[in-house]
Amino acid sequence: MPPRPVRALSRLLSRLRPVPSLRATFTVSFVAVACVVTVLVGILSYSAAARLVRVDEQTVFSEVVRDLRELVEQDRLTPEDFAPSGSGGPRDDLIRSGRTDVQVLGPHGEILEEGAPGLPVRDEDRRTADGALPGVMVEHGEVEVGDDRYRVVTVALGGGRGAVQVAQEFSDTEDLLRELQQRTLLFVSGIVISAGLFGWWLARRQTRRLVQLAGAAEDVARTGQLGIQVPVAGRDEVGRLGRSFDRMLVRLAQSEEDQRRLVQDAGHELRTPLTSLRTNISLLRRIDELPPRVRAELVDDLSQEALELTDLVNELVDLAAGQSSTEPVQRVDLADLAEEVAGTARRRTGREVVVRVAGDTTVEGRAGALQRAISNLVENAAKFDRAGSGAIVVVVARGSAGSLGELGGLEELGQGGGPGGLRGLGGAAGPGAFGEPGGVRGSGGARDTGGARVSGGARDVGGGREAGGGPEVVRVEVLDRGPGVPDCDLERIFDRFYRAPDARSLPGSGLGLSIVRAVAAAHGGAPFAFRREGGGLVTGFTVRGAGE
Repeated sequence: MPPRPVRALSRLLSRLRPVPSLRATFTVSFVAVACVVTVLVGILSYSAAARLVRVDEQTVFSEVVRDLRELVEQDRLTPEDFAPSGSGGPRDDLIRSGRTDVQVLGPHGEILEEGAPGLPVRDEDRRTADGALPGVMVEHGEVEVGDDRYRVVTVALGGGRGAVQVAQEFSDTEDLLRELQQRTLLFVSGIVISAGLFGWWLARRQTRRLVQLAGAAEDVARTGQLGIQVPVAGRDEVGRLGRSFDRMLVRLAQSEEDQRRLVQDAGHELRTPLTSLRTNISLLRRIDELPPRVRAELVDDLSQEALELTDLVNELVDLAAGQSSTEPVQRVDLADLAEEVAGTARRRTGREVVVRVAGDTTVEGRAGALQRAISNLVENAAKFDRAGSGAIVVVVARGSAGSLGELGGLEELGQGGGPGGLRGLGGAAGPGAFGEPGGVRGSGGARDTGGARVSGGARDVGGGREAGGGPEVVRVEVLDRGPGVPDCDLERIFDRFYRAPDARSLPGSGLGLSIVRAVAAAHGGAPFAFRREGGGLVTGFTVRGAGE
């Protein structure tokens, strides 16, 4: 284990180490790529240019030497032919210039015509000058004369007559290439610096919105405030990220608001039953002093209040669970769910419950939540239609979002002349108008599906109303013959804990229909309610239809 000073120094260095940023990383990466590419291009370009220049000079010099050897081998030339007295140099027809210098040697290697500058004469050059065979060549790769460098070739004239030295300076070429190398280096440096500046500008421009998003996220994490302004401009990935982050904040804010309202409403609604419970419990302390009749009433009150409190807590749990449900989304047939709910309601209430189906009722959704919403509607209808004056009708139909007609259409569906009577879930088919105990008649073209479901015709059976425009939805409607709801309360019956004045004496928490609204909203739909012709109420909700 390292000693304490070493650990302290390590922590200090880690704190002093700069925190890498996306902007700096982007800039460094851009500069690195530009540097590598530019250096490679510079090296390859310089190498190609230098090789081309050197090969070209070497080729020219080789051609001069070849021509000289051919000339010497064909003619018996003497040193005077290359440097006649008073001529000032070799004849132009004997030596092609090619940027070459010529020096003429005598039979014993002595210099007869010194070149400019004078070239060194070595022993092998003297032996070549004294040689018998013309065209014999001695090549010197690199000879330094003063500050210059030359490539030198000595060609024998033959017969011991002497030799000719031909030289080509290449130090100028190397100086030129060295200057080209320096300029290439300057060019590469300029490109790298320009790439760094451009990369910094581009990184700053491209990461500006990301920096703003990071700042917004840090503000949310630091303050807990969800109303932070988030940049959402642009159609690229950063813009999409900004819009997604903004929608996430909106959803979180809405969830936080829903939780706050739920807690406030729950606290408000729980006060009444808890106060009543405390009052009755205080009376229990004097139970020995109470008459038997009062004792029985007190116990009944406590039992009823406990039941109401249990129902209220269960409704709150269901409502909260619906806001954060983890139930998987799957293909669900709402008609099947309606049949299950109707069967349960018939067994619990002994009421006649009828399910009617029109079109494809398959949706993508959470089966448990949808079944609970339908169950709440049926229970609500049974609770308010206590007289049982008519059957409870559950209609599940596919239609357009623009039409919220009374899909039950008792007058249309109940009095048609088509074959096949529809049986309620609890009663046998029999004569009589639909909605009365005993029998329900299907509309023309309808078929009996075992007494529980009837598929309607092709037209919208919405009380004579044609379907309006809008996307395809599946609608669930529950029709009853209860006292109905005043128009002023229709818009509020789906509010949390709201109960109409006439219904406040009835059991319930006021959460059942609010759960319906939450389920509908979670499935891309909405709740609705309207008064029914002939008395009663129609309540229901819509759900997006499943794609083909």
